[in-house]
Amino acid sequence: MTGYNLEGKRVYVAGHKGMVGSGIIRRLQSEGCEILISDRSVDLREQAQVREWYKDNSPDAVFVAAAKVGGILANDTYPADFLYDNLMIEANLIGGARAQGVEKLMFLGSSCIYPKMASQPIGEDALLTGPLEPTNEWYAIAKIAGIKLCEAFRKQYGSDFISGMPTNLYGPGDNFDLKSSHVLPALMRKAHEAKERGEPHITIWGTGTPCREFLHVDDCADACVFLMKNYSAAQHVNIGSGVDIPIRELAELVCDVVGFEGGIECDTDKPDGTPRKLMDSAKLQELGWSPEITLEAGVRSTYEWFLKNSL
Repeated sequence: MTGYNLEGKRVYVAGHKGMVGSGIIRRLQSEGCEILISDRSVDLREQAQVREWYKDNSPDAVFVAAAKVGGILANDTYPADFLYDNLMIEANLIGGARAQGVEKLMFLGSSCIYPKMASQPIGEDALLTGPLEPTNEWYAIAKIAGIKLCEAFRKQYGSDFISGMPTNLYGPGDNFDLKSSHVLPALMRKAHEAKERGEPHITIWGTGTPCREFLHVDDCADACVFLMKNYSAAQHVNIGSGVDIPIRELAELVCDVVGFEGGIECDTDKPDGTPRKLMDSAKLQELGWSPEITLEAGVRSTYEWFLKNSL
């Protein structure tokens, strides 16, 4: 384990307006570094624009948190966008960092990189051992390419590029649009609107039996900074809570926090997605990091944020 000191460094957070990127920026404010961002005028899908930004700003370290993201519906509806946009974004940012001589880079992927039927909990070695979940394979393939690109630059050039694979994240800055959001914020919005309208129940996709793991974005950001400072190796590192919960129980927790007292119905005509997706985060814990925010506390603080910012 090698140390990398962020103090006094110029640190670029790509994707600073997203949930993860904004979380990393909050976390970096106590590191004594200069935080760099690129505004919307820089299209990260365009190589020339990214290279010009790197040349003009000369970052020492880079967090690649920029991505086109969405839930099952969005992935299934826009497969070309999810594959092409994410390939371009990561290739430009990672390749541009190498060309600019960036000291260290961290690429952020997703737990969907793992096979649909991977044994549980999913260790880092499960990558590329089986078929992906069809509903989000486009996004997954792009993220796998990002991991391999970091490995390739490390192998060929000795670049200190690492990858972290967060589990399902939630928290301030999440997307609460029912057409493109992930399960937890979607449930939160459904429950809130049902309470406001006095509806008798909310409907969830599938059977409610699939299990999912969740991590608060501030815990994820803390883990990312920890890895940037303390980890240097080719293999990606899982970033998770180590605990999962059935979707039905998650819906009950969200309804309790929101104060919705109606019922929960399952639309079994809709897909469940992967039956279970719990990551093995033992590697990260052995390095010396573990999460601090419980799911209930995180859901409560996220609902408070939602009430102030998303209505």
